[in-house]
Amino acid sequence: MGFVITEDSPEREDVRALIAEHLADMFATSSPESVHALDVSALLEPTITFWTARQEDGTLLGTAAIKRLTVGGELKSMRTPRAARGLGAGRALLEHAIAEATARGWSALWLETGTQDYFVPARTLYASRGFVECGPFEGYALDPESTFMRLDLAERA
Repeated sequence: MGFVITEDSPEREDVRALIAEHLADMFATSSPESVHALDVSALLEPTITFWTARQEDGTLLGTAAIKRLTVGGELKSMRTPRAARGLGAGRALLEHAIAEATARGWSALWLETGTQDYFVPARTLYASRGFVECGPFEGYALDPESTFMRLDLAERA
């Protein structure tokens, strides 16, 4: 299955629906104070670059974003619709985000995800691309419901 990754707007109707699904799942899975997923308005911040993966017919297959930090960046809003899981769009979006962060000269790419079983597929995907667990980074605190991961990009440049 072919798909295209492009910079996109989180305000598009189908993207809004996917972000709403994402937020609902995060609040159903984690304590409210442990949910760090961004809503549409937060994804419009100028420090964030947002992409979608779509089939050639325009069907949404997933989203990803990177947020510029003081040093490096943070991976945000990785999500695929339930019906599109296993098609490779999430992996392709992750590769795209890593390539963009590397091209920007960032030293590292960090992320926060959950510790619950629900997040095992995400943690497995990130680890398969070289992300390793680390401590909290810019703005985060230790949280038993959060796993923090880091990918050193300096080696890739």
